[in-house]
Amino acid sequence: MYPRLVIDIDKLRNNLDAVAKITKDDGNCSMMIVTKAVCADEKVVEMIAQHPQVDYIADARILNLKSLADVAHKNGKETVLLRLPMMSEVEDAVKYADLSFNSEIEVIKMLNAEAAKINKTHKIVLMIDLGDLREGIFFRDEDIIFNTVEEILKLDNIQLEGVAVNLTCYGAIIPKNDNLQVLVDIAGKIEEKFGIELKIVSGGNSSSIYLIDKKDLPAGINNLRLGECFLLGNDTAYGTQIEGTVKDAMILEAQIIELKKKPSMPIGEIGKDAFGNVPYYEDKGDIMRAIIAIGQQDTTLDSMIPVEEGIEVIGGSSDHTVLDVTNAKRDLKVGDIVSFKVEYGALLKATTSKYVEKVYK
Repeated sequence: MYPRLVIDIDKLRNNLDAVAKITKDDGNCSMMIVTKAVCADEKVVEMIAQHPQVDYIADARILNLKSLADVAHKNGKETVLLRLPMMSEVEDAVKYADLSFNSEIEVIKMLNAEAAKINKTHKIVLMIDLGDLREGIFFRDEDIIFNTVEEILKLDNIQLEGVAVNLTCYGAIIPKNDNLQVLVDIAGKIEEKFGIELKIVSGGNSSSIYLIDKKDLPAGINNLRLGECFLLGNDTAYGTQIEGTVKDAMILEAQIIELKKKPSMPIGEIGKDAFGNVPYYEDKGDIMRAIIAIGQQDTTLDSMIPVEEGIEVIGGSSDHTVLDVTNAKRDLKVGDIVSFKVEYGALLKATTSKYVEKVYK
């Protein structure tokens, strides 16, 4: 059935090998592998869990952690909840995550109470905001950081495992030696002030890995959280390909349902499309247009890269994607399959959509 996402487990494993060599062998960091972009796909998770250099399996969604917790624990990996826990999911956070990322003391106290009920110690990492302005205690508010740590250390069923930062995902701030050094310095101050040792100083995600190759990752950073860099081979700071990886471990395939020569410009007054946007069209005269049976409900159109030369994605709606195939190298017909490499947005939607079948190589 189509559309479908073809997942090459061997290529993903090779990508993970390459990322592990950089992160662990060269960077001396522990490794959290993030599964949310594949919606904690069972076969991908199994491969990750069996990889000897993976330390943690992490996800932003409790539902995903529920599905992967057993295989992770069976293979000696700890599970991590990356998104700050909602108060409404504290019970499940303690049940399915060995460790969670947090910034609100009220929620941490709730985690402590829930962990006490089941006689468990729940580990947490305290998020520090270095200026990307997503989650975390703002780095300049050191009094708030220290007061929060003091409150955490009073809790019997919470273990403060470390500190972490997230960069590039919201504010698009690039990880650098100078801003990550701020995190290292904060960790050092916490350790000195409270006489404790922090196991984790997590310096971000796939946008931080490039610093290892540049030998510019601060010495105190000892953990990275990695998803896109092994799934798609991307360094997400500058969009370069990571050495030893491939970008086609996952291929999206869709079937042509209409193939006709039509004008490149719609006829009539142009208003807003189905998503409230006013589209722009380039007048290229009559073109051969193929419609494939996949749309915005299933993927992100501008994150689909045609594998074949001469094919261009020119637009679409919730259920349809329109291609310009005028310069296609093969003689296409209705029923043919068109393949696409995917970037992060397209991958995330495709793995989440129940309308996209997953098949494996």
